[in-house]
Amino acid sequence: MAKKERRRFGDRFDGKLIKDLDPMHVITPILYPNRCDCEAYISERIELAPIREYLAKKNQNEELFPYTVFHIVVTAILKTLTLRPKMNRFVANKLMYQRNDVIASFVVKKLFSDEGEEALALVKALPEDTIDSIHKKLFDQISTSRSDKVDKSSESMDIVSRMPRRLTRLFCEIICFLDRIGKCPRGLIATDPYYTSVVLSNLGSIKLQSGYHHLTNWGTCSLFCILGEIKNRASIDENGNTVVKETMDLGLTVDERLADGYYYSKTLRLIRKLLTNPELLELPMGEEIDY
Repeated sequence: MAKKERRRFGDRFDGKLIKDLDPMHVITPILYPNRCDCEAYISERIELAPIREYLAKKNQNEELFPYTVFHIVVTAILKTLTLRPKMNRFVANKLMYQRNDVIASFVVKKLFSDEGEEALALVKALPEDTIDSIHKKLFDQISTSRSDKVDKSSESMDIVSRMPRRLTRLFCEIICFLDRIGKCPRGLIATDPYYTSVVLSNLGSIKLQSGYHHLTNWGTCSLFCILGEIKNRASIDENGNTVVKETMDLGLTVDERLADGYYYSKTLRLIRKLLTNPELLELPMGEEIDY
């Protein structure tokens, strides 16, 4: 049994304080302490032909919970965060931390209607996970979210919202202070998507285009990934001919304090590699690939 790593002075419950940063990454969080002031937005268009071909094979014998484009994107992002650890960092209280776990979060609509409630779902990736084990975790999370069970964070928010408004404001001010120093009650943030590695939103499922989504100063999440509506779009091929391809836009908002532009560029290259070669997702999360 692996020995649990001891927490060092300065570490948080969800991350380890990074002490060997270069001067720029030490100073930048002090000059720009708010996550919302340090957003960088990247838009990427993905051709879906390779994913469609892969899904056709995976779903031949899968009837209960078919693999979808969303499942592929979630797995690709989780593998990217595993192989590119600087993307799984966060800044809190003007200090930079390496997150302990790789966790994706998303909102599940229980019923597609104006009155339909929303629930929060989280998927934690382990180094040995593959597309198949992530698919099972997604099934467990989505089936639970669409039941009558209420997640802990939603339950806590419901209790706080019933308090008199002055008490609600005072409570939120105290909680925001505890959030900044990493001392929030665990039960309050147990399923909070803003305490995860990445928040994904599949706007394509409600027929909306991908676009910019802001980060938040609350919590520690440093990456948002928005999936847009799948559409047939015209493009120019290598021979100069106009062709129509099925595509989907991804919108990525990231905290620019985490790394430099080259690191982001190479990270995006890895995402492209995984989404154009989805069979690579059958390799363990922690296994390196050539990109």
